[in-house]
Amino acid sequence: MIEARNVCKVYPTRAGNRLVLDDINFTLGRGEKLGILGRNGAGKSTLIRLVSGAEATTSGTITRSMSVSWPLAFGGAFQNSLTGLDNVRFISRIYKQDYHQNIDFVASFTELGLYLREPLRSYSQGMRARLAFAISMIIEFDCYLIDEITAVGDAKFHEKCAEELFHKRRDRAMLIISHDVNYVRDHCTRFAVLDEGRLTFYPDFENALDVHSHNLHLRGA
Repeated sequence: MIEARNVCKVYPTRAGNRLVLDDINFTLGRGEKLGILGRNGAGKSTLIRLVSGAEATTSGTITRSMSVSWPLAFGGAFQNSLTGLDNVRFISRIYKQDYHQNIDFVASFTELGLYLREPLRSYSQGMRARLAFAISMIIEFDCYLIDEITAVGDAKFHEKCAEELFHKRRDRAMLIISHDVNYVRDHCTRFAVLDEGRLTFYPDFENALDVHSHNLHLRGA
């Protein structure tokens, strides 16, 4: 289970401290699929980074009793000076995985071809996201964090992602954020809206969507 209790996140700015997340509370159990809607800048990606452990909370706690992936569309944990192949080798060693088997999967899944032999600093955001997703699939996690996967890649790539996540790993927990409301509706079993730093849960998708749509109209985002 993942449990967030009274989580706050504050970022310092030139205009003063900015409260991004305000007293966030939720639990996510094994097999649950939680979808979070919110406008741009609402703090969705910040929340995912906190859950992953990539960033620390300003106050409050996040406890994890199951293994958690990095955000699947996030390549920040990779080494920019290393090639894609070297990053696969590095991650494989950390998790005691078979490098040769893993690189075959990554090469086939990402279709990056010769770019796998190039340093990550030469990758586009979409290429980094493909690599991050593929490497996430070679490591088995209890919970997957999905941050705007639908924003990168073509329809074929999205189909491969769906097959790996929602069919082969349908028993895993997932925390999903996406601007594609249909993606959230189709893949989640619980729904919440993040607005003005506060996370509110709703009994079904339609209730959450109504509130989310109202927030977008109200704030012109």
